[in-house]
Amino acid sequence: MASKKQKKAAAEAEKELKKHPKILIAVIAFVLILAIAAGAYWYFFIYKKDDPEKNPGGAGDIVSGELSIHFLELGNKYAGDCTLIKTGNTEVLIDAGSRQNSAEAIVPYIQQYCTDGVLEYVIATHAHQDHIAAFVGTTSAKGVFESFECGTIIDFPRTNQSETTGSGGRSLYGKYVDALSAEVGAGAKHYTALECVNGENGAKKSYALGEGMEMTILYQKFYETKSSDENNYSVCMLLTRGNDRFLFTGDLEKEGEESLAESNDLPHCKLFKGGHHGSRTSSNDVLLSEITPENVCICCCAGAPEYSTDPAAIFPTQEMIDRVARYTKNIYVTSLATDVVYEPKASWNYTSMNGNIVVTVTAEGLTVTGSNNSTVLKDTEWFRANRTWPSYGVQ
Repeated sequence: MASKKQKKAAAEAEKELKKHPKILIAVIAFVLILAIAAGAYWYFFIYKKDDPEKNPGGAGDIVSGELSIHFLELGNKYAGDCTLIKTGNTEVLIDAGSRQNSAEAIVPYIQQYCTDGVLEYVIATHAHQDHIAAFVGTTSAKGVFESFECGTIIDFPRTNQSETTGSGGRSLYGKYVDALSAEVGAGAKHYTALECVNGENGAKKSYALGEGMEMTILYQKFYETKSSDENNYSVCMLLTRGNDRFLFTGDLEKEGEESLAESNDLPHCKLFKGGHHGSRTSSNDVLLSEITPENVCICCCAGAPEYSTDPAAIFPTQEMIDRVARYTKNIYVTSLATDVVYEPKASWNYTSMNGNIVVTVTAEGLTVTGSNNSTVLKDTEWFRANRTWPSYGVQ
């Protein structure tokens, strides 16, 4: 209960405010602004942030999770990889495909989460354009290397690519080398995957990303053995969070997967980034039987005749699906081909399938949310029209 002095003071204050109505209006306006600001903070940073149904694929999914992994759509109709990993204030970027103009989609997306402009770790798995093009960017859209400060860059020890074109100009790989050199000149550390697994020249096999979080570069023989297939040079990384494991193998093909399984004690994985965009030559039994994945995310444009008009070879392939189906039904795909024409020349447009796929891992478990939808591949219209789920598959 207010004392007599407090009541008297309040009455005098009220009296003074009545003498000065502008002050009274200012006080009321100030109180209203505070109330509106408090309500907005609650709605956007508490209510929406904590519920992915209200904010699918948004920044809240990363901020609220102890670990978040994004598989990005790339702004065009081509297959390619770009994966952003965020834990606390640490960001890891794996690849930047699919074309140089993908920088227009990738850079702004990353900037939402990498607010300090520093990518602590960058991994370029191999030298194909659908994995390195947006590191370079275009004259109108700065590439990843130019747009961010990079702490440590890890890439492929070998390549069959040339730095020059037939006419003597710089090839895309040559432009990647130039952009990488500029980033190193600005202070970034650069190691190959082979230097990492051997612990050479300051490189390490494992890097701590935070409490209970570790990134490990895994050995496979094509780090030091020539392959006729550029995909086999892919850098492979295992992410560990407590007892949870997440595997990323670029476009590693069967022979590379055999070496990876033989050279490492591979664990059960909560998540596997589907090999080579869901091709029939990757994600083989020799690897899947070791990691027994619970969730598989595939970066491709489902149904696109980009590399072949043979339905059996179009991503994601039936052969890959048949192999993965033994372990999980949780298969997700970023994009979907539309308006497909096979003859006389293959053409197509694209739209989102799941869209940007966000895998969020918290103490409560793992959730997968697509910016378009969160439907598993087997339940999509495209799958029902073009693929079949094997009878032995997980239901």
